[in-house]
Amino acid sequence: MNHRIISVADGFWNIRGSFKIGGIIDVGTHASLVRRENGKYIFLDSYTLGVEEKRQIDEITHGGRDVEAIINVHPFHTLHAQAMHAHYPHARLYGTSRHLSRFPDLPWEETLIEDPAAHALFAGDLDFSVPRGVDFVSSNENVHFSSVLVLHRASRTIHVDDTLMYVRLPSPMRLFGLNDVLSFSPMLSPALEKRPGAALEFRRWVEELALRFHDAENLCAAHTATLTARENGGAPIKDRILRALEKVDKTLKRHERKHG
Repeated sequence: MNHRIISVADGFWNIRGSFKIGGIIDVGTHASLVRRENGKYIFLDSYTLGVEEKRQIDEITHGGRDVEAIINVHPFHTLHAQAMHAHYPHARLYGTSRHLSRFPDLPWEETLIEDPAAHALFAGDLDFSVPRGVDFVSSNENVHFSSVLVLHRASRTIHVDDTLMYVRLPSPMRLFGLNDVLSFSPMLSPALEKRPGAALEFRRWVEELALRFHDAENLCAAHTATLTARENGGAPIKDRILRALEKVDKTLKRHERKHG
Protein backbone atom coordinates (compact mmCIF):
# COMPACT_ATOMS: atom_id res chain seq x y z
CA MET A 1 0.00 0.00 0.00
CA ASN A 2 1.44 3.36 -1.00
CA HIS A 3 1.71 6.02 1.65
CA ARG A 4 -0.18 9.13 0.62
CA ILE A 5 -1.85 12.21 2.03
CA ILE A 6 -5.43 12.88 0.95
CA SER A 7 -6.86 16.39 1.16
CA VAL A 8 -10.31 15.34 2.37
CA ALA A 9 -11.75 18.81 2.89
CA ASP A 10 -10.59 22.30 3.80
CA GLY A 11 -8.56 21.89 6.98
CA PHE A 12 -8.54 18.08 7.04
CA TRP A 13 -5.85 15.76 5.65
CA ASN A 14 -5.91 11.95 5.93
CA ILE A 15 -2.60 10.07 5.89
CA ARG A 16 -3.01 6.59 4.41
CA GLY A 17 -0.30 4.26 5.64
CA SER A 18 0.80 0.65 5.73
CA PHE A 19 0.19 -2.02 8.36
CA LYS A 20 1.06 -5.61 7.51
CA ILE A 21 -0.39 -8.58 9.38
CA GLY A 22 2.32 -11.19 9.81
CA GLY A 23 4.54 -9.01 7.65
CA ILE A 24 2.60 -10.11 4.56
CA ILE A 25 -1.00 -8.89 4.29
CA ASP A 26 -1.23 -5.10 4.17
CA VAL A 27 -4.50 -3.96 5.76
CA GLY A 28 -3.41 -0.35 5.94
CA THR A 29 -3.71 2.20 8.71
CA HIS A 30 -4.12 5.95 8.97
CA ALA A 31 -3.75 9.19 10.86
CA SER A 32 -5.29 12.59 10.21
CA LEU A 33 -4.16 16.21 10.45
CA VAL A 34 -6.80 18.81 11.27
CA ARG A 35 -6.67 22.59 11.40
CA ARG A 36 -8.13 24.35 14.41
CA GLU A 37 -10.00 27.64 14.36
CA ASN A 38 -6.92 29.29 15.89
CA GLY A 39 -4.84 28.25 12.88
CA LYS A 40 -2.90 25.57 14.76
CA TYR A 41 -2.99 21.83 14.00
CA ILE A 42 -3.80 18.53 15.70
CA PHE A 43 -2.96 14.98 14.70
CA LEU A 44 -5.61 12.33 15.21
CA ASP A 45 -3.68 9.08 15.74
CA SER A 46 0.01 8.54 15.06
CA TYR A 47 1.97 7.38 12.04
CA THR A 48 5.66 7.12 11.18
CA LEU A 49 6.03 9.68 8.41
CA GLY A 50 8.28 9.07 5.43
CA VAL A 51 10.51 11.83 4.07
CA GLU A 52 7.98 13.06 1.51
CA GLU A 53 5.06 12.84 3.93
CA LYS A 54 7.01 14.75 6.57
CA ARG A 55 7.89 17.41 4.00
CA GLN A 56 4.24 17.87 3.03
CA ILE A 57 3.05 18.01 6.63
CA ASP A 58 5.78 20.46 7.60
CA GLU A 59 4.85 22.66 4.66
CA ILE A 60 1.28 22.83 5.96
CA THR A 61 2.26 23.32 9.62
CA HIS A 62 5.15 25.81 9.18
CA GLY A 63 7.89 23.30 9.79
CA GLY A 64 5.80 21.50 12.39
CA ARG A 65 5.84 24.51 14.72
CA ASP A 66 2.05 24.84 14.51
CA VAL A 67 1.33 21.25 15.57
CA GLU A 68 -0.27 21.69 18.99
CA ALA A 69 -1.27 18.16 19.92
CA ILE A 70 -1.16 14.49 18.97
CA ILE A 71 -4.33 12.65 19.99
CA ASN A 72 -4.19 8.85 19.94
CA VAL A 73 -7.77 7.57 19.91
CA HIS A 74 -7.49 3.77 19.57
CA PRO A 75 -6.12 1.76 22.53
CA PHE A 76 -4.60 -0.90 20.25
CA HIS A 77 -3.09 1.49 17.71
CA THR A 78 0.19 2.04 19.53
CA LEU A 79 2.84 1.05 16.98
CA HIS A 80 3.62 4.60 15.79
CA ALA A 81 3.19 6.57 19.03
CA GLN A 82 6.91 6.89 19.73
CA ALA A 83 7.76 7.89 16.17
CA MET A 84 5.07 10.57 16.03
CA HIS A 85 6.30 12.07 19.28
CA ALA A 86 9.83 12.05 17.85
CA HIS A 87 8.55 13.89 14.75
CA TYR A 88 6.87 16.61 16.86
CA PRO A 89 8.30 16.46 20.41
CA HIS A 90 6.85 19.84 21.40
CA ALA A 91 3.23 18.79 20.73
CA ARG A 92 1.06 17.80 23.68
CA LEU A 93 0.64 14.04 23.66
CA TYR A 94 -2.71 12.42 24.46
CA GLY A 95 -3.57 8.74 24.56
CA THR A 96 -5.80 6.08 26.04
CA SER A 97 -5.07 4.22 29.25
CA ARG A 98 -3.37 1.52 27.21
CA HIS A 99 -1.05 4.02 25.49
CA LEU A 100 0.10 5.29 28.86
CA SER A 101 0.73 1.79 30.20
CA ARG A 102 2.55 0.66 27.04
CA PHE A 103 4.86 3.67 26.84
CA PRO A 104 5.20 5.12 30.35
CA ASP A 105 8.37 7.01 29.40
CA LEU A 106 6.59 9.24 26.87
CA PRO A 107 5.43 12.66 28.17
CA TRP A 108 1.71 11.91 28.12
CA GLU A 109 -0.87 14.40 29.31
CA GLU A 110 -2.55 13.05 32.44
CA THR A 111 -6.07 13.39 31.02
CA LEU A 112 -7.01 10.26 29.07
CA ILE A 113 -8.59 10.79 25.67
CA GLU A 114 -11.51 8.50 26.52
CA ASP A 115 -12.50 10.87 29.35
CA PRO A 116 -14.92 13.80 28.90
CA ALA A 117 -12.39 16.14 30.51
CA ALA A 118 -10.09 15.65 27.52
CA HIS A 119 -12.93 16.21 25.07
CA ALA A 120 -13.69 19.56 26.69
CA LEU A 121 -10.16 20.77 25.91
CA PHE A 122 -10.88 20.62 22.17
CA ALA A 123 -14.60 21.38 22.23
CA GLY A 124 -14.21 24.43 20.00
CA ASP A 125 -13.12 22.26 17.07
CA LEU A 126 -13.85 18.59 17.73
CA ASP A 127 -16.72 16.41 18.91
CA PHE A 128 -15.81 13.07 20.52
CA SER A 129 -17.88 9.92 20.97
CA VAL A 130 -16.89 6.82 22.95
CA PRO A 131 -18.79 3.59 22.14
CA ARG A 132 -21.01 2.25 24.91
CA GLY A 133 -21.97 -1.34 25.68
CA VAL A 134 -18.62 -2.64 24.43
CA ASP A 135 -15.20 -3.07 26.03
CA PHE A 136 -13.04 -0.04 25.34
CA VAL A 137 -9.88 -2.02 26.09
CA SER A 138 -10.66 -5.70 25.63
CA SER A 139 -8.88 -8.28 27.79
CA ASN A 140 -8.48 -10.22 24.53
CA GLU A 141 -5.81 -8.30 22.64
CA ASN A 142 -7.07 -9.70 19.35
CA VAL A 143 -10.40 -7.90 19.76
CA HIS A 144 -9.96 -4.43 18.27
CA PHE A 145 -13.34 -2.70 18.11
CA SER A 146 -13.61 0.39 20.26
CA SER A 147 -11.95 3.69 19.56
CA VAL A 148 -12.85 7.29 20.29
CA LEU A 149 -14.65 8.61 17.20
CA VAL A 150 -13.88 12.24 16.35
CA LEU A 151 -15.83 14.74 14.26
CA HIS A 152 -13.92 17.77 12.97
CA ARG A 153 -16.81 20.20 12.77
CA ALA A 154 -15.30 22.73 10.36
CA SER A 155 -14.72 20.12 7.63
CA ARG A 156 -17.63 17.86 8.66
CA THR A 157 -15.28 14.88 8.72
CA ILE A 158 -15.36 11.82 10.98
CA HIS A 159 -12.09 10.13 11.93
CA VAL A 160 -12.62 6.52 13.06
CA ASP A 161 -10.38 3.52 13.52
CA ASP A 162 -11.69 -0.05 13.84
CA THR A 163 -15.24 0.66 15.00
CA LEU A 164 -16.62 1.48 11.54
CA MET A 165 -15.33 0.14 8.24
CA TYR A 166 -15.88 1.68 4.82
CA VAL A 167 -15.22 -0.53 1.80
CA ARG A 168 -15.38 0.25 -1.90
CA LEU A 169 -16.61 -2.88 -3.65
CA PRO A 170 -14.87 -4.44 -6.69
CA SER A 171 -15.87 -3.35 -10.20
CA PRO A 172 -17.95 -6.50 -11.02
CA MET A 173 -20.24 -5.78 -8.06
CA ARG A 174 -20.74 -2.20 -9.21
CA LEU A 175 -22.48 -3.54 -12.31
CA PHE A 176 -25.28 -4.61 -9.96
CA GLY A 177 -25.49 -1.20 -8.29
CA LEU A 178 -23.37 -2.21 -5.28
CA ASN A 179 -20.71 0.48 -5.01
CA ASP A 180 -19.64 0.63 -1.38
CA VAL A 181 -20.64 -0.28 2.15
CA LEU A 182 -20.25 1.17 5.64
CA SER A 183 -20.41 -1.42 8.40
CA PHE A 184 -19.39 -2.08 11.97
CA SER A 185 -16.29 -4.17 12.54
CA PRO A 186 -16.90 -7.95 12.69
CA MET A 187 -15.30 -7.76 16.14
CA LEU A 188 -18.55 -6.34 17.56
CA SER A 189 -19.77 -9.67 18.93
CA PRO A 190 -16.71 -10.46 21.12
CA ALA A 191 -16.42 -6.77 22.07
CA LEU A 192 -19.91 -6.53 23.58
CA GLU A 193 -19.78 -6.49 27.36
CA LYS A 194 -20.98 -9.76 28.88
CA ARG A 195 -23.77 -8.25 30.96
CA PRO A 196 -27.48 -7.41 30.73
CA GLY A 197 -28.28 -4.27 28.77
CA ALA A 198 -25.00 -4.04 26.86
CA ALA A 199 -26.60 -4.59 23.44
CA LEU A 200 -29.26 -1.97 24.15
CA GLU A 201 -26.60 0.51 25.25
CA PHE A 202 -24.73 -0.08 22.02
CA ARG A 203 -27.89 0.49 19.96
CA ARG A 204 -28.61 3.74 21.76
CA TRP A 205 -25.03 4.89 21.33
CA VAL A 206 -25.19 4.33 17.56
CA GLU A 207 -28.48 6.21 17.30
CA GLU A 208 -26.99 9.05 19.33
CA LEU A 209 -23.88 9.04 17.13
CA ALA A 210 -25.97 9.38 13.97
CA LEU A 211 -27.84 12.29 15.53
CA ARG A 212 -24.79 14.11 16.91
CA PHE A 213 -22.76 13.64 13.73
CA HIS A 214 -25.78 14.14 11.44
CA ASP A 215 -24.12 16.73 9.22
CA ALA A 216 -20.93 14.73 8.58
CA GLU A 217 -20.00 14.64 4.89
CA ASN A 218 -16.69 12.75 5.00
CA LEU A 219 -15.49 9.65 6.84
CA CYS A 220 -11.93 8.37 7.23
CA ALA A 221 -11.62 4.75 8.42
CA ALA A 222 -8.34 3.16 9.41
CA HIS A 223 -7.95 -0.16 7.63
CA THR A 224 -10.28 0.31 4.70
CA ALA A 225 -10.85 3.55 2.81
CA THR A 226 -11.89 7.19 2.92
CA LEU A 227 -15.38 8.33 1.95
CA THR A 228 -15.44 11.95 0.80
CA ALA A 229 -18.39 14.15 -0.06
CA ARG A 230 -17.14 14.55 -3.63
CA GLU A 231 -17.08 10.76 -4.11
CA ASN A 232 -20.26 9.89 -2.24
CA GLY A 233 -22.85 8.86 -4.79
CA GLY A 234 -25.00 7.16 -2.19
CA ALA A 235 -26.75 7.93 1.09
CA PRO A 236 -25.57 10.54 3.61
CA ILE A 237 -23.19 9.26 6.26
CA LYS A 238 -25.85 9.59 8.97
CA ASP A 239 -28.11 7.19 7.07
CA ARG A 240 -25.21 4.84 6.40
CA ILE A 241 -24.48 4.62 10.14
CA LEU A 242 -28.09 3.73 10.91
CA ARG A 243 -28.06 1.16 8.11
CA ALA A 244 -24.89 -0.35 9.61
CA LEU A 245 -26.80 -0.70 12.89
CA GLU A 246 -29.59 -2.57 11.12
CA LYS A 247 -27.05 -5.00 9.70
CA VAL A 248 -25.82 -6.02 13.17
CA ASP A 249 -29.32 -6.48 14.59
CA LYS A 250 -28.97 -10.28 14.65
CA THR A 251 -25.69 -10.01 16.55
CA LEU A 252 -27.26 -7.71 19.14
CA LYS A 253 -30.37 -9.88 19.55
CA ARG A 254 -28.22 -12.98 19.99
CA HIS A 255 -26.29 -11.19 22.74
CA GLU A 256 -29.56 -10.13 24.42
CA ARG A 257 -30.87 -13.69 24.43
CA LYS A 258 -27.72 -14.86 26.20
CA HIS A 259 -27.02 -11.97 28.56
CA GLY A 260 -30.23 -9.98 28.74
